[in-house]
Amino acid sequence: MPDRGGGPTGPRIRVGRPSRRARTLLMTLGVLAVLAMAFVMFSGFWTDWLWYRSVHYSSVFTTTLWTKIGLFFVFGLLMALAVGVNIWLAHKLRPPLSAMSIEQQNLDRYRMGIAPYKKWLLLGITALVGLIAGASAAGQWRTWLMWINGVPFGQKDPQFHLDVSFYAFDLPWYRFLLGFGFAAMVLSVIAAAVTHYLYGGLRVTSPGARATAAATGHLSVLLGLFVALKAVAYWLDRYGLAVKSSDFKATGNWTGLRYVDANAYLPAKTILFCIAVICALLFFATLWRRTWQLPVIGLGLMVLSAILIGGLYPAIVQKFQVQPNEQAKEAPYVEKNLEATRAAYGIGGTEVKKYPGQSETKDKSKLRDDADSASSIRLLDPNIVSPTFQQRQQMKDYYGFPSNLDVDRYKDKDGKEQDTVVGLRELNLDGVPKNNWINDHFRYTHGYGVVAAKGTSADAQGRPEFTESDLPSRGQLGEYEQRVYYGEKTTHYSIVGGPQKEIDYTDDAGNEKSYQYRGKGGVDLSGPINRAAYAVAFGEPQILYSGAIGKDSKILYNRTPKDRVEAVAPWLTIDGDAYPAVVDGRIQWIVDAYTTTNGYPYASRTTLGDTTADSLTAQNNQRAVVAQQNRVNYIRNSVKATVDAYDGTVKLYQWDTKDPVLKTWMKAFPGTVKSKSEISPTLLSHLRYPQDLFKVQRELLTRYHVKDAQTFLSGSEVWQVPDDPTNKSGNSVPAYYLSMKMPDQKQQDFSLTTTFTFTGRDNLSAFMAVNAEADSPEYGRIRILKMPSSITVDGPRQVQSKFNSEQDIAEQIRLLRGGDSEVEYGNLLTVPLDGGLLYAEPVYVRGGGLKYPLLRKVLVTYGGATAFEDTLDQALTKVFGADEATSPPGDGQSDQPPPPKSSNPTVQKALEDAQKAFEDGQSAMKKGDWKAYGEAQKKLQDALQRAADAQDKGASGSKDSSKDGGKTGGGSGDKSGDQAAGSAAQPARRES
Repeated sequence: MPDRGGGPTGPRIRVGRPSRRARTLLMTLGVLAVLAMAFVMFSGFWTDWLWYRSVHYSSVFTTTLWTKIGLFFVFGLLMALAVGVNIWLAHKLRPPLSAMSIEQQNLDRYRMGIAPYKKWLLLGITALVGLIAGASAAGQWRTWLMWINGVPFGQKDPQFHLDVSFYAFDLPWYRFLLGFGFAAMVLSVIAAAVTHYLYGGLRVTSPGARATAAATGHLSVLLGLFVALKAVAYWLDRYGLAVKSSDFKATGNWTGLRYVDANAYLPAKTILFCIAVICALLFFATLWRRTWQLPVIGLGLMVLSAILIGGLYPAIVQKFQVQPNEQAKEAPYVEKNLEATRAAYGIGGTEVKKYPGQSETKDKSKLRDDADSASSIRLLDPNIVSPTFQQRQQMKDYYGFPSNLDVDRYKDKDGKEQDTVVGLRELNLDGVPKNNWINDHFRYTHGYGVVAAKGTSADAQGRPEFTESDLPSRGQLGEYEQRVYYGEKTTHYSIVGGPQKEIDYTDDAGNEKSYQYRGKGGVDLSGPINRAAYAVAFGEPQILYSGAIGKDSKILYNRTPKDRVEAVAPWLTIDGDAYPAVVDGRIQWIVDAYTTTNGYPYASRTTLGDTTADSLTAQNNQRAVVAQQNRVNYIRNSVKATVDAYDGTVKLYQWDTKDPVLKTWMKAFPGTVKSKSEISPTLLSHLRYPQDLFKVQRELLTRYHVKDAQTFLSGSEVWQVPDDPTNKSGNSVPAYYLSMKMPDQKQQDFSLTTTFTFTGRDNLSAFMAVNAEADSPEYGRIRILKMPSSITVDGPRQVQSKFNSEQDIAEQIRLLRGGDSEVEYGNLLTVPLDGGLLYAEPVYVRGGGLKYPLLRKVLVTYGGATAFEDTLDQALTKVFGADEATSPPGDGQSDQPPPPKSSNPTVQKALEDAQKAFEDGQSAMKKGDWKAYGEAQKKLQDALQRAADAQDKGASGSKDSSKDGGKTGGGSGDKSGDQAAGSAAQPARRES
């Protein structure tokens, strides 16, 4: 070809081709790179398959995988066909000759440039849109499975009288299809318009018609299909009003139809549907009329109608019909919202009863015994005493306890159930003497044993009274498999069962015991493919060639209980607090799981992350709920799951047998959830009402305890969950597990409790408790005690403020804080008693060289009386004035109360003799028998001397004995004998 540049030409420089060796090397490197990327992708897939197979939930993996693949290919292919066919059709309908214009001459260059690559360009575009659409559709696997397997709820919405399953399962899928259709039409219109323009079917500046008849017809059909989809959207929007969220001035968050929705938006959507259908027909008619005039007029009419009918008209109805008489207009719809919300959150059976808030018993001393039977007040706060467990029972630096322990129920020596604080001694790699790959993943592989303590008492030094302790653990829990390979703190992988022995535990003589894992859990690492896959997956090449891995080696990973349950049941929302229990000779992690939906008509929505947050989740992210869907308006505790702490076995048990959402998922994943009847009696005794569900319900009950629409709309009965008064985090008070009885109960039940205050005030508005005993016929029964609005009842913050501001208490706390000591307030527990409310709070002191908190005092208040004593028993006795009330009247002199208790039996016997001698002397004095009185005084002095001598003999061993001995409550046990002797000596001084 001649040179079109017109410039001088110089010698040509020939660029040499790479040598054959270089080309071979480059090709080899390219192939290796592709193979490496392929193996990286394969390793992720293969290790996932191996893990699911190892936990016997391979059906979950395959069902999810094939569903994603199916959706990817079906919708990816549909999108590719839609765009590809329209590009091909636009090219086929191009005019045979292009107009003679500068615009077309410029386009000729582009047409000539892409001519050799038209097929490849078409394939590339369709493949790209297909991949994007397929990937998006694959993410809708849950929506597809719920639609195809949906089970009826058996309940209909009050507006359209459709089963709730239509909104929960069908409507989300229809909306996805509609969105996919819109995307396909938009991309098709764009692709067709660009192709028509490129090949002359559409002209911008060329003379003559702006579009050929073929291009006009083609684009008209596409636009008609788009408008037809808009008509379908208007029709579905009618049903969407039943699950639409909006802000309602009277109630805040609102879900469902209001007056303006039912009387303005609903008819507007119907009218707009009809207009859209007509507009779509006008576009289709362009195939014969070959003009845009009518479709454009129709489209303009639809847009104008959407503004006037869909926007302006509802605003007029709201302004001039609803607002002047809002409560009367909205009341019928509020009643529907009240009923639906209470049903969706399982709070429909909540019992709200009036409660005086103040005791009418004038002689409070009569309530002293009732206070003991009303509740087993838990003095050991599981959220504070973890450092104490750590210091007293860690045993080795490579063990550790969670920062928040758990509360469960176990039987004591007498066979009676008691609240127990429980923690597992888990592995802590930060404490391993020397961190290296072998130590971290082969030798130090597991924790060891359960540590448990009485929840209602502490020893004389303020330390927990352990019922299961030491290493190996021994106590009241009997024989069980103590090795903990799976736990809340176990987040790394371990390789076990091979030639490298594990460190089991260290005995009393300091000898390290070795162990080899024999559990059925874990993935086999004997094959080279598995080893290579895990070497890539974990980024650790030593897995591939290390001699520490043998034919029986297994790799353990995904080891936290919540992660394992979430993996095998990806449709469940996981409660934030998994807790351990000894069940049938094994340590089982118990995990509560929920089914949720966002499509329950008329039920108000809640955000799980917000409603389940409290002062504990703010301190520990591990306690946060694991939500598949954060914003929901239906929730059920439908599944109780267990994870074996030794071999990692995961079991899912059906708990709510009526839940249609769970039935839908059980239909989608058959065989994954066991029947409720398979729960063993021992496991059942450790199941409890879940905290996160309770916190969601209490948040809803701040408003939905009201059943009357007018009261609900007025907002006069709105409550709030108070902030935790024991710290300054500003977060909600946690819900507390506590054995207690409500006023209508005859015996204590293991319960979950909370308090409410009036909005904007700190006064107590209500007390709420739910029966948390899974084996009780009243499990899940919610009771609320509503305080009268005519009097003020102190709420948690006011009670805490009184504790801190009372002069005597403040002075004692100041003394406790002396030096470098810190005072920590435990859980502020609330217990209904005789019409009033009893508050109790343990007070811990950390300092003086100690790294862990000790129970030193107990704060108690009731009916305006407050006590700050060493033990709960002393505090209750002081609050109820039992000492003064039970003392018999004398001759003007102060009579002696019952003798104090002593931890030394010899001292105790001497004190009892002194008490009897004192009483004999009093009786003789009243009779005028001075001889008998003198003998009684002599016996009294002898008894006091024996008590003093016995105390002196035990003084030298008091430091040693104080490490192990103790009594209920806090205080200084090594001074008890002196205090007791001193107290008993007072009558003698008064008599002399």
